This record gives sequence, structure tokens and C-alpha cells, in this order.
Amino acid sequence: MKHYKVLFFLILIIYQSCKKDKTESQSDQRIQNISIYTIGDSTMADKPNPEENPERGWCQLLPQFLNNNATVKNHAVNGRSTRSFIAEGRWDSVYQQMKKGDYIFIQFGHNDQKINNPNRYTNPHTAYRNNLIKFVSETREMGATPVLFTSIVRRNFNEEKTLVDTHGEYPQEVRSVAQEFNVPLIDLQYLTEKLEEAYGVNGSKKLHLHYAPNEIPYYPEGKEDNTHLSVLGATEVARLAVNALNEKVEGFDAFTKTN
Repeated sequence: MKHYKVLFFLILIIYQSCKKDKTESQSDQRIQNISIYTIGDSTMADKPNPEENPERGWCQLLPQFLNNNATVKNHAVNGRSTRSFIAEGRWDSVYQQMKKGDYIFIQFGHNDQKINNPNRYTNPHTAYRNNLIKFVSETREMGATPVLFTSIVRRNFNEEKTLVDTHGEYPQEVRSVAQEFNVPLIDLQYLTEKLEEAYGVNGSKKLHLHYAPNEIPYYPEGKEDNTHLSVLGATEVARLAVNALNEKVEGFDAFTKTN
């Protein structure tokens, strides 16, 4: 009888061990299949000719902060607003690809405020708000997780060296939708405001595209762009975003590097 009891416990231990290994294997497989879809404008978008072009979108540099359990699929495009992104079928393309467990990063605003362009402009309190709600609700329909981002700030210091907002009421609508629909919010407006101020009036030029004529071959006539990001700027914004995601989105740290 004693031998039977020992045999029984050995079989039980082996069974539990196999069950645990199977569960962990399934969990690892689930994590490795995660995709992060990013939708938005030029401040997020991939830029061509990275060997020569100094401009980057912050989502272009996002992968360097992630581990092999996640893949970034950057659908952000220069010049797009919530209106044009939907009208051009870009949202439908993302919607058809996403699956349960994926993340959708949503950051619009720079081009929604283009009031003289009816193909892009949205009223922040009506069309813009409802487009954000559409992204959120349809993402959840597919079992994916939406994350809302306020727009990064422009480098816009006044004569008194105060950083002045340029996005009006759009960021507040993002916060409102996030609160009302219980969506994770990454307040990049606030985070990049602190970033610009930390670098200072002159130092913050390094975060953007400031080049004298003939300083670099890509801009022989020079460049002064306070909206779009340099490699340094995009790296800093991506780092801020990932740190905030780890803090605010439960379980996201499973997809980020530990160092």
C-alpha cells in the first residue's frame, strides 16, 4: 500500500508539472503574438532614408525600448487627422488586422486643427471627439486595448522664454474621452512640455530639426522646424511614452526591456 501511495504522488507531481509547462508555453505564445498598432500623424510616423534623413517619428524609435514579445506596426502617416485617416481607409486597414491582445496607440491633433483644410479639420468637441470614440469602441470590439495619447507639444517659446501651447482644446478632448470611456491615457502634451522646458530655449532645438545652410547634406538650404523630431527628440519622446505605459497600462511591462 505504501508503494502505491508513493507512486500516486509521483504521478500527481508529474501531471502538475506538465500542466504548468503547458500553461506557461501557452502564455509565452500569447505574449509573443502581441502587435502594437500606432495610428496618428507625422510626429509618430516612420521617415524615409534614415541613413541620411535626420527626422524621426517617435513610434519609429519605439521598438528599441521593447522586447521580442511585441511588434510595432506603425500606421501613422504625415499630415493625417482623425478625419483623413478614416476617409482614406487607413483605419479600416488597421481594424481588419488587429486581434485580441493587441494594443492600438492613438495620437491625433496636429492636423485636426487645420481649419482651412476641410479634408483634415475636425471640430474638437464634435467630429474629433467622435472619431476618437470610434477608434476606442471598434478596437475593443476586436478584443484589443486602445491607448489614447495627447499630442506632443511644439517648440514654441515666447519672448519671455515661456513655452506656449498651440493645440487649443484638442488635448482636453482626448483626456475627456479617456476618462469617460475608461481608456488608458498617456499625456504626452504634459510630458513633452516638461521635456522642452528641461532642455531650455536653445537646448530644445536639438529635439527638433534646426540646421544652418550646408550644415548637413540632407538640408543644404538649412532647416528650422519646431514641430517634428530629431533622432534625439524621437528617442526622448519614445522613452517618456514607454515609461508612462509601464506605469499606467497594466501588464504592458511584459513587452518592455528591463534596462
